[in-house]
Amino acid sequence: MAQYVRMSTEHQKYSTENQAAAITEYAVRHGMRIVRTYTDSGKSGLNLKGRSGLQALMHDVKQFNPPFSAVLVYDVSRWGRFPDPDEAAVYEHMCKSRGIRVIYCAEPFNNDGSLPSTVFIGIKRSMAAEYSRELSVKVFAGACNIVQHGYRQGGAPGFGLRRQLIDEQHNVKGLLSRGEKKSIQTDRVVLIPGPPEEVAMVHRIYRLFLEEGMPERVIASVLNREGVQSDAGAPWTRGTIHQILTNEKYIGNNVYNRTSFKLKIKHVRNPPDKWIRRDGAFEAVVPVHLFLQAQAVIAARSRHLDDAQLLDLLRRTLERHGSLSGIVIDEDEDAPSSSAYRSRFGSLLRAYSLIGYRPRRDYAYLEINRALRRHHPELIEEMSTSIQRAGGWAVRDPDTDLLTVNGEFTVSLVVARCKPTPAGSHRWRIRFDASLRPDITVVARMDAANLLAFDYYVFPSIDFSAQALPTLEDNGFTLDAYRTDSLDYFYQLAGRVPLQEAA
Repeated sequence: MAQYVRMSTEHQKYSTENQAAAITEYAVRHGMRIVRTYTDSGKSGLNLKGRSGLQALMHDVKQFNPPFSAVLVYDVSRWGRFPDPDEAAVYEHMCKSRGIRVIYCAEPFNNDGSLPSTVFIGIKRSMAAEYSRELSVKVFAGACNIVQHGYRQGGAPGFGLRRQLIDEQHNVKGLLSRGEKKSIQTDRVVLIPGPPEEVAMVHRIYRLFLEEGMPERVIASVLNREGVQSDAGAPWTRGTIHQILTNEKYIGNNVYNRTSFKLKIKHVRNPPDKWIRRDGAFEAVVPVHLFLQAQAVIAARSRHLDDAQLLDLLRRTLERHGSLSGIVIDEDEDAPSSSAYRSRFGSLLRAYSLIGYRPRRDYAYLEINRALRRHHPELIEEMSTSIQRAGGWAVRDPDTDLLTVNGEFTVSLVVARCKPTPAGSHRWRIRFDASLRPDITVVARMDAANLLAFDYYVFPSIDFSAQALPTLEDNGFTLDAYRTDSLDYFYQLAGRVPLQEAA
């Protein structure tokens, strides 16, 4: 038998240890032996995303001759509190279709397919879904109440701000560092100004924007050149600067519910009349009049223009400066931002072509890189499918695209663009993401047209140095020993062959 245990955070009685103890007692009582455990600790039961335990269980169920004939679960709610009860039924049916029963140990009925058990399970699934909806309403109401009383509700404080922990008598208990959470339910969090040097930098950002007329992207470039890091310790971007210029927390207002993701179904951007707010909740970092000036500039800049008007303004920018680039457009006070042209026309190059402008430098590589970025997830999916076809399984990290194969090793895919040289040979541009630290790096070198993979290199981290990269057509034995025309051998390496148990 296999067991599946899950705990979100709602109550200690549902801890994975307590579930496992109850399941073990049930198994002993019925003469069963548990051979495999699948666990999702601290995971919501609203959907399958992020539940690696249930995903691994579903994967093993699909394999030839899985090593268990039933899955023991504490109760129906531990299988999941899916908003759509039919989703829970789908995963259970996947087990049953392979001859594997799902047994709910703490329920007062047997999941034997009879009419009474089918009715009871349907009711319990609906109750689990309704519990999720009721809990969502209660959590939202509680969060709104906290915000309206002037307390911070979730999220990073932002550059120039810090989260301060206070108890129910408003006594200061200290500062919360990045990623740290309060541990006592009655404690509350408020925002306070951060270190003086960060507050001074926030004021400088407003001066650059209002007095010197720098757009957000240019301000980000200035700070990055000076080596100033954002609150996340990362380089500045247009978005991080824009957030400082537009978020009301910098004038002390506490605003909540600008976006929502209820029941983890769909992200929704809410209209201002749905926002929950408490003005003057915190000490302001930026004077209100400067904040309002910035909003006026942004509002005037974001007036709606049709395609013809946008292109006409781009022609005027070209006439004034004699050439076009993202920086030139962003620095032109009378023109929309370069991101507006990218968003409207798909790329700056397409906007340039629509007004008949051809840059002196060949920017075709930008379009190629964009196409390769679209091709990367397709190759990742192809690798996952091929590994599964070979008998293995792979879990993809949605943030990094790192594959974890069979729960044993990690694989990173690098797509290398081919660049023909004037002499007619080919070179490849390869850039590894060292921060991922994969066990194996697969390099897919594209063909001369950058449409299909030309060949592959499979580099194990244990004996490969990223200082030596396969950038030439012939790289010598030390590198070409890792070369292969296809990934078939790699898929065989990742595959698993089921073994029959001998009596």
